[in-house]
Amino acid sequence: MTDHWTVTVDKRVCVRTGLCAASAPEEFELDESGQGRARSETLPASETVLEVAESCPIEAIGIKHAKTGERIFPPES
Repeated sequence: MTDHWTVTVDKRVCVRTGLCAASAPEEFELDESGQGRARSETLPASETVLEVAESCPIEAIGIKHAKTGERIFPPES
């Protein structure tokens, strides 16, 4: 059974580069204002989703384990 992550994009800090949707169009899309968002509230855990979050220039993408709530990205500082 595949783990699932809760993936969020912080709209207060998203600068609308579109990198998330361009890099992983099956997992991310742009809303009507051009901000990124996950296509679903939970996504299967994958290296692709993690790489997209890591490549966001301002770390607007947050990932938590769907069942435990453990933060996956960004890491605790």
